[in-house]
Amino acid sequence: MKRKILILLLITVTNFAFGQNLKTNSSQLTEQEIVSIFTESLKTKLKIDYSIYRIYKYEDNGGTHYLIMTENKTECDNGKECFDSIKAFCFNLKEEQYHLEWKLKDFILPKGNEVSEEYSINFWTKYFELNDYDNDGFVDPIIVYGTYGMNGTDDGRIKIVVYHNGKKRAIRHQNGTLDFERNTKVDESYYELPIGIQKRVSQIMTSITENEHGIFPYGWQTAMKNKELNFDEN
Repeated sequence: MKRKILILLLITVTNFAFGQNLKTNSSQLTEQEIVSIFTESLKTKLKIDYSIYRIYKYEDNGGTHYLIMTENKTECDNGKECFDSIKAFCFNLKEEQYHLEWKLKDFILPKGNEVSEEYSINFWTKYFELNDYDNDGFVDPIIVYGTYGMNGTDDGRIKIVVYHNGKKRAIRHQNGTLDFERNTKVDESYYELPIGIQKRVSQIMTSITENEHGIFPYGWQTAMKNKELNFDEN
């Protein structure tokens, strides 16, 4: 009888252990690792046509992933290094084959932007994170990038993109030196995200404001608590 109880206990403990989520981890690849792993032939095969800015590797219950950030350099009148478009790719590595999970692309608005003509766009990796915010064993990438107008980030655009279960949700913000120029739009599906992710995004928005990289409309925290989709300065 004792032996049967012991066996049942061992089976229960084993099943519980295997049922737990694996601990996620991530790291940024070095230049040497990038050159070694992502050769010219592999980049051609994966259709990576812009210059690689950074590559991050992360592991979760879905396996091994590579998140590749790329930029397209362009001529810039102000003497600075400028980029007119960016792309990001997320690949899942299985049996030595790279499978595209999702792809992101965006670009500057050279003319017609009602606030300011843009001259560059890039990833804001200061706010980039690879964490499992809802403890389901899968990493939820948060990607932040922005454009630069005549007054730098003061009249550029900011995008905060969250990938959860492979689905993209975004917050789009137009900065402006004048109050009435500022506007924030939130995807309706953003509010379906787990509370832990939404809380972290709000903290990132607060950091963006504190670091003077953007000014969100007054009362934006309340607007997002009320699940508003479009808000500006009243």
